[in-house]
Amino acid sequence: MHTLILGGVRCGKSRLAERWAAESGLGVTYIATARPSDDEMVARIAAHRERRPPDWRLVEEPLALVDTLRREAADGRCLLVECLTLWLGNLLWAQDEHRLQQELKALPELLPLLPGRVICVGNETNLGVMPMNALARRYCDLAGLLHQRLAAGCEAVCFVAAGLPLALKGPSVP
Repeated sequence: MHTLILGGVRCGKSRLAERWAAESGLGVTYIATARPSDDEMVARIAAHRERRPPDWRLVEEPLALVDTLRREAADGRCLLVECLTLWLGNLLWAQDEHRLQQELKALPELLPLLPGRVICVGNETNLGVMPMNALARRYCDLAGLLHQRLAAGCEAVCFVAAGLPLALKGPSVP
């Protein structure tokens, strides 16, 4: 089963994804897309590291998510992607429009075909006011479209607020 977990910043989506991965009974590979760009991100990454069980594999990949998923997915494995919107931001900041478009097209096409279990985590960016600058608007638009395309290919989609999951599609606890 492939699951998409969306929610706001610090809403509990990562902890939920980690819990579901641990409860899957499968070997887990944690695919981290974050870059330690400042002290605050270094602290966030450290907090995620401390929570992960020591037997989980870690793959750090800020850009080539599609290739990483293709390489790591297998029957009997659970891939936990943390997080889609950081990955999207990394692609935007790379300023390679061709690569950005290729990755955004390929991920929703690949996800339903992957063996094993995949849990993807992303920030829902489109619940507030319209951003003031063009790059922020583009980021929000691309994130919204990406989430829609991924949700269509997942068996379960969940929205998290205040640490509470709300099933949008499929079972409430995949």
